[in-house]
Amino acid sequence: MDDTEIVFQIILYAGNARSSAMEAIELAKAGKFRESKEELASAKKELVSSHKIQTRIIRKEAAGEKTEMSVMMVHAQDHLMNAITIHDMASEFIDLYERIDQLGLKS
Repeated sequence: MDDTEIVFQIILYAGNARSSAMEAIELAKAGKFRESKEELASAKKELVSSHKIQTRIIRKEAAGEKTEMSVMMVHAQDHLMNAITIHDMASEFIDLYERIDQLGLKS
């Protein structure tokens, strides 16, 4: 894979992860906790795929093979970090919605 393909793969997987994590929140908000957790698991798989690509880049650089740092690469890294953050927050939201549901505090 050349650098452009690497960038777009990171963005693709990270974008899919972000979308799935946001969908997981919406499902939890609707009280669909099983589906929500499945969607969050799907988001995690996409994150793992994106992170594996990032790790390959880091390993290559650690071995002395430099990667060109372009605005697109920075953008891809930004997408990945945002997706990770949203995934983590989605997990917390799901837990909160479940607690609210269990307490019968749903409006």
